[in-house]
Amino acid sequence: MAAEARPDVGVLFMAYGTPASADDVERYYTHIRRGRPPAAEQLADLQRRYDAIGGVSPLLARTRAQVAGTAAALGEGFVCELGQKHAAPFIEDAVSALLTRGVTSIVGIVLAPHFSALSVGEYHARASEAVSGRAVYTGVDSWHVEPALIDLLAGRVRRGLDRFPADARVRTLVTAHSLPSRVLDMGDPYPTQLQETAEAVMTAAGVDASDWQLAWQSAGRTPEPWLGPDILDVIRSFADERSERLDGVLVCPAGFTSDHLEVLYDVDVEARRVADEVGLRLERTESLNDDPALCELLAHVIKGAVIS
Repeated sequence: MAAEARPDVGVLFMAYGTPASADDVERYYTHIRRGRPPAAEQLADLQRRYDAIGGVSPLLARTRAQVAGTAAALGEGFVCELGQKHAAPFIEDAVSALLTRGVTSIVGIVLAPHFSALSVGEYHARASEAVSGRAVYTGVDSWHVEPALIDLLAGRVRRGLDRFPADARVRTLVTAHSLPSRVLDMGDPYPTQLQETAEAVMTAAGVDASDWQLAWQSAGRTPEPWLGPDILDVIRSFADERSERLDGVLVCPAGFTSDHLEVLYDVDVEARRVADEVGLRLERTESLNDDPALCELLAHVIKGAVIS
């Protein structure tokens, strides 16, 4: 008698989300603010930033490409859905789609390498609540020191540094999205994980310890303090190092996997403007996007999380 076929494993890919169009910006911003509509000036400022990168973020297209590439790398036995935190398709929509397809186990993975209870932890909490015991849910907390990730980022750092003249003195900034400073009191692993990623990448890229540092970016506009130093403050501080012939800055946004507003505006526009003001050339490492090596890495991590 033939063995009964095992049900497919559901894979829930999770991302922050982005407005689908310019008309969707207010609804998106309201969702981020937990149902509180933004003030007119807040909405105008966000729309201005989207306008500066072409009107809309490529995040949804990039994320869908990552999901498709990883699904191909996973092969048979897996069914994949994308769920977002602040835009459709929402996490709950994706869970519903997976359950409709008859899966009995779901692996959830956030398309960001580092864990924080205030970020990845919230994604998993929403996913687990949506599953509500109808399947076994396993969340991948982090994948920040996977050798393939380190190799991918180190290669991008080397190529980024190669854009500068051979005799240029360049400081590399490894960045991630800032979070409220209270994560330090919580013993949250997020800052330590970024440090671990950065050290591994810089070692693999052959960057001397004196030529790189951590910085935080894209802090929320709230009264509470956020993790620092902020990337803009760090770049401004380099003005004092002009006497030491610092020529440029390479930004490696290691906390992000896709081109989106925090990369295309916060780094490419805002940080570059500050670098120009202090007389420094700024370059940025290429985003991972749907690099086949990233998709293979994600497939490897997902398979490792499957409950046999």
